[in-house]
Amino acid sequence: IVVCNYERIDKFDFSDFDCVILDESSILKNFEGAIKNKITSFIKNVKYRYLFTATPSPNDFIELGTSSEALGYLGYMDMLSKFFKNNEDTISPQNIGTEWILKGHAREAFFQWVSGWSISMRKPSDLGFDDGPLKLPKLEMIHNIVENEENMIIDDQIQLFNQPARRLTEVRTEQKQTIQKRCEKAVEVTEHFETSVYWCNFNNEADLIQELDSSTYQIKGSMDLDKKEDILLNFFTGDIKRLITKPKITAFGLNWQHCNHTVYFPTFSYEQYYQAIRRFWRFGQKKKVYVDLVYSDGQQRVIDSLIAKSEKASELFDKLNANMNKKYEVKKSEFDKKTKLPAFIGA
Repeated sequence: IVVCNYERIDKFDFSDFDCVILDESSILKNFEGAIKNKITSFIKNVKYRYLFTATPSPNDFIELGTSSEALGYLGYMDMLSKFFKNNEDTISPQNIGTEWILKGHAREAFFQWVSGWSISMRKPSDLGFDDGPLKLPKLEMIHNIVENEENMIIDDQIQLFNQPARRLTEVRTEQKQTIQKRCEKAVEVTEHFETSVYWCNFNNEADLIQELDSSTYQIKGSMDLDKKEDILLNFFTGDIKRLITKPKITAFGLNWQHCNHTVYFPTFSYEQYYQAIRRFWRFGQKKKVYVDLVYSDGQQRVIDSLIAKSEKASELFDKLNANMNKKYEVKKSEFDKKTKLPAFIGA
């Protein structure tokens, strides 16, 4: 058994393996991603392939196409042409940033097709077993909204009245203009909890929180691995009570059931949001988990998008469980007509 991270897969020869298991396989989600192409090329010649992930389509259903392709089923582009159409509705929260949506008549067929090469499970009862001790405690999401009192500048024009940010550049402006208020609110809501984790997106957010809350320890991307490991181990053992980090650094794979409170600065990334919350709200957690979302009033579309993506993720798991014993056959068109050469070429 060989264990390695994705960046080192090029150090191995696929012919040496009979089976490959990808953990956190949502790394395949980007159709044009270099790592996705490298992984798919490696495993396509391996006999047994498995993908494990809690977020199979973190942003949209089309991301399932890269998983299907890696497993040797329908290719990404073939899946798009069969089940999807171009999205003409970019206003609805569920369609923010979505280029493709399911065809109306193909919706049920799509989920039947996915259930033909995958299986989903959130708890033992999804597969007909008793949940027993594997029951999650309650999760309480608390929305903390701060007001942006500065006038937004969009396309070099000062806005008389601020509107909810629509584009990513506008969201970034909102974040910059409200950093002081958001960080102060984050520290305020943490006062009543002995153990907490602050999830930031930018260095200046993390640095400001550390100034405001002297009991915190910050994990930075520039730190060497030994230093990061030391801080994480001390947080896990309880010697460190409060931690500042980023989803892209520590949101995957860690077990923090000893902590039941976190502060999260939302972005459009549902995957980061889901993975960050699941560090605490996971099997083995004994207490109610509190999640304080801290954002400005101009980031309402970010929250709407996260809620819509959460609903789509739940729909995917519900549909896969409902179609577990159903089969959808992809019919291939065979070209069996006799080829005729044009007269000017000759027989």
